[in-house]
Amino acid sequence: MRFVVVPQWQGSPSSRAMRLAEGAYAVLGDLPAKSTAVVEVPVGAGDSLGTRVHRFSSVVAVAASLRRELEAEASPALVVGGDCGVEYAAVQHTLGPDTAVVWFDAHPDLHSPRTSESGAFSGMVLRALTGDGTDELGALEAGPGARRLEPGRIVLAGSRTYDDAEDTWVESRRVRTVSSLDLTPEEVVEAVAATGATEVYVHVDLDVLDPGTLDGLLEPVPFGLDPAVLIATITALKERFTLVGAGLCSFAPVDAAAAADDMGTILRVVGALAR
Repeated sequence: MRFVVVPQWQGSPSSRAMRLAEGAYAVLGDLPAKSTAVVEVPVGAGDSLGTRVHRFSSVVAVAASLRRELEAEASPALVVGGDCGVEYAAVQHTLGPDTAVVWFDAHPDLHSPRTSESGAFSGMVLRALTGDGTDELGALEAGPGARRLEPGRIVLAGSRTYDDAEDTWVESRRVRTVSSLDLTPEEVVEAVAATGATEVYVHVDLDVLDPGTLDGLLEPVPFGLDPAVLIATITALKERFTLVGAGLCSFAPVDAAAAADDMGTILRVVGALAR
């Protein structure tokens, strides 16, 4: 597996979003240089392009650049963000008729531009992949034949903070969910098997972990997963299904010393995804 680092921060709603770029570069420092590429991110915040999505021009530019990088080689990639908005191009690149997406994230990221109060693309990215509520997101598309993610092929794992609009969407689309409370690898594997998929894309937002196990989080949410459980679940998924790609997002250390303290845990997750 190759690595693609995307230090995007413009998709985040946080006033401290620049820390996400710093976190991506911190992870970059521990990746093998020969199998790692870096996608350039605009220096400026970006413009909404007349939509309700903040900094949308930067999000669009990064998605196009990431798409080109992923298309340059056929091998699977682990995309390291940055904010979760980088996953739009990363997931779409891997989608096929037999692909499910496991979304390890404290937040389901299922808003549309109309329901999002923050206007941040990172909170819309998973729903955008389904094509639902995307009338303002046309600039993101690679072309008229862009692949769509079926809601029935989504498994939310460890999500524990839903806004009302997201909760309604999950129920209406019958999206499979596995609670962070007492989550087991077997539960997640069974949820993916129930979708009928034989391939899987694994998204890991580090805020799926319990805040007591990782300091570098912008929005820590209590009652998350222990790293050992996350790693065991990733391993179980790879044993049962073909891993077509993965993403690791939302590392936001306050400084270099704090980054070093968290790096052991992060590299264990990277190892589980990339082995």
